[in-house]
Amino acid sequence: MPEYGAVRHEPSGWAIGFTGFAAFTLMLVGFFHIIAGIAGIFQPNFYVTTSNYFFQFSTATWGWIHTIVGIIVLAAGFSLFTGAVWARTVGVILAVISAVANFAFLPHYPLWSALIIAVDIAVIWALTTHGRDITMET
Repeated sequence: MPEYGAVRHEPSGWAIGFTGFAAFTLMLVGFFHIIAGIAGIFQPNFYVTTSNYFFQFSTATWGWIHTIVGIIVLAAGFSLFTGAVWARTVGVILAVISAVANFAFLPHYPLWSALIIAVDIAVIWALTTHGRDITMET
């Protein structure tokens, strides 16, 4: 029950939808990271290695990086369904980490990395713009 004189803000269906979108998309990005990681671990020649790049890791190392990040991002996507502030905060932080990891991975698999970066930006936007409305009581 709102206090006397307080204006009650009804949560927007769009905002709740965007937060759900962010949760599902974060889970999907986590799954994609795991798939990319497994490909790098078990098929070392799957990714092209470059000779003059600042982040010179073996493809197996990139595979482990993607697998670990993917598992954490997938778990963060599931936690967004709780509607907790900490879950949204962790979701934004992990989407940033995912985007940075894919930026560093850009020379090895450019189209894939650019696509995941764009999806991470959409997740960040959805969680920072509309994340609060999912926790409001209707």
